[in-house]
Parts: sequence; C-alpha cells; structure tokens
Amino acid sequence: MCLLIALFGVVPGVPLMVAANRDERLDRPAVAATVLREREPRILGGRDLLAGGTWLAVSDLGVVAGLTNQPTAGGRDPAKRSRGELPLLCASQPSAKQAMDALASGVDPARYNPCWMLVGDRNELFSVGIGAGGTAPEIDQLEPGLHVLENAPLQAVSLKAAFVRDLVERKLAEQPAAGAAAVAGVLRAVLRDHRPAVPEPRTDASGRIWPASLTAACVHAEGYGTRSSAIITVSTAGLPEMLVADGRPCETPMRDVGALWTAAPVSEPAG
Repeated sequence: MCLLIALFGVVPGVPLMVAANRDERLDRPAVAATVLREREPRILGGRDLLAGGTWLAVSDLGVVAGLTNQPTAGGRDPAKRSRGELPLLCASQPSAKQAMDALASGVDPARYNPCWMLVGDRNELFSVGIGAGGTAPEIDQLEPGLHVLENAPLQAVSLKAAFVRDLVERKLAEQPAAGAAAVAGVLRAVLRDHRPAVPEPRTDASGRIWPASLTAACVHAEGYGTRSSAIITVSTAGLPEMLVADGRPCETPMRDVGALWTAAPVSEPAG
C-alpha cells in the first residue's frame, strides 16, 4: 500500500473515513477484497496471495488498519515476517487503543519487514512505525483532522503527501455539502488523480531512484502501479461500509463489498 488518507472527526456522523491506493508490481497475485477472518470479529480486506497478509483491513467493530511499506535498499527480506500480518493483528482487536497495546506488547520490529501504519476506530486514530532498527513500535496518537500517509513517516516532509492533502482540501472546499456521500466522491476523485507531486525523479532515504509518476495518487509505471483502491466509511453506528476498485481507480469503478459482512464462510487459500 502506498497511499492512505484518513479523515478523523471531520465528516458529520462519520467518525472515520479511510481512502487507500495499493501500489504494487502488476504481476504479484492478490485479491482486492475478501473475508480475512470469519468472526469475533469478522474482518474484510485485501489479501496478498504471495505473502498471505493484507495491506488494509476493517473489522465489523469499526477498527481500520492500513500500512505503507518502508523503502529499504535491499527490498523485502524473505527471512523476516510479513508486515502484512500487522493490519490483521490490529483489526482483530476490539478497539484501536487495544490494537496499540497488542503491538506494544507483542511485536518486535526487528522480526518484520518495516512499514508505517494508520490504525483507527470511531474514537481514536494512531500512526505506527515498525522500523528495521527499532526495539519497539513507534506509536503516536493523532488529533482529529486530515492525515495523509505515503511511503514515508507521517510527520516527515513529503511532497506526495502534501500534494494529496492539498487535493483533498481543495476538493472538499468546492463541495456544497460535507456528508459522507459527497466526501466519498471527493476521495474517489483524488485516488484517480495522475498528476505527479514532483516533475522529476526522486531519490528515497535508501538511495533508490523513483520515477516522478510514483508521486501521483494513481500510479502508472512499467510493470508497477496502483493495483486497487478502497474507501472505508465508519459511521457512528452500524457496520462499516467498504467500496473497492479491483484495478486502477481511473479505469475501474468502485463497488460496494458490504455483502461480505454476511457472506458464507470461505476456504483459506492453500499455503
């Protein structure tokens, strides 16, 4: 996952909305939305069919957890545990606060491929850093507002995050109404946007050079790009709503996957 947008305590009647674009190699197998856990709580989200984890998960209790990868010079370390386990661990907890307790007490960052996360529910929102050299997860509670996370720390100066934030704020200001449907429309438009935040290639903290197209919300690159999108709406009561585009959001319409909350049990993938 390379882009997470969270609106926490911003939309009337909707304590939390999360929009996400997943950027990945085009040949990496995945399911955009499925049942990740059957019950207590039931969890929906995408499934990475290579490593078995997820990049975004939401429970029937309204706990949402998403991640973005931390770039490293050597790429993913196959000897370490998949960071995709962590959103599922968080969404399995009764609340975002209890998810933070579970991370703090049970996760050694050195055992996982590194990532950044946003984890929230109706009452609280947190940012989490799982660093390769860390001895404990770095956890910060966030204030109500708009938060944009890409492949960089939430608190860092990020041209892509700043560009996306500006897009969201400008489009929200153009809306005559600030209800959930109108805001979801704004988020869909932002997730489809191809304009890069910077006109030239950039070098990340590990020294790798990235094309300018990767600084857009919707990424198109050779063999790589935005594979799927999602918008999760957690209202003050009831089951969360989840819209998913199984493909580039500029080419693929979003569909409501709410039927998965009551779908019959499914078999786990082999392996």
